[in-house]
Amino acid sequence: MAKTTSIPGAGDGLTRRERQIMEIIHARGEISARTVHDQLPDPPTYATVRTLLRVLEEKGHLKHHKEGKTFIYTATRSKEAEGESNLKRVVQSFFSGSVAQVMSCLLDEKEDELSVEEIQHLESLIKNAKKRKENESKS
Repeated sequence: MAKTTSIPGAGDGLTRRERQIMEIIHARGEISARTVHDQLPDPPTYATVRTLLRVLEEKGHLKHHKEGKTFIYTATRSKEAEGESNLKRVVQSFFSGSVAQVMSCLLDEKEDELSVEEIQHLESLIKNAKKRKENESKS
């Protein structure tokens, strides 16, 4: 059966294999257990994949409907919504909830990889956040 420990720092309570399955499902939209099995790297048995799909459904990450005898699985939340939720957990767990610490860490490490447009977009987001805080304090 799949490794049952989560990847350290992942914060989403999913095992490595469950995360791989979710990535496949997010990429395809709707998918059968057989197709998930066929797309997994170094796949476990087909029965294990079906068990993992059931576990992901029990955890609330998936839902299914039947097409004939085949269960077709879809994610219950978009990849973006999952990412946002996971990011919030990482910020809380590793940066004591400080967005400023996260931004500092990312910008220190990735400064050379940001385009001028990306930097301008970040500046705009920061200006908007500052305006919101100023308006809140006036209220």
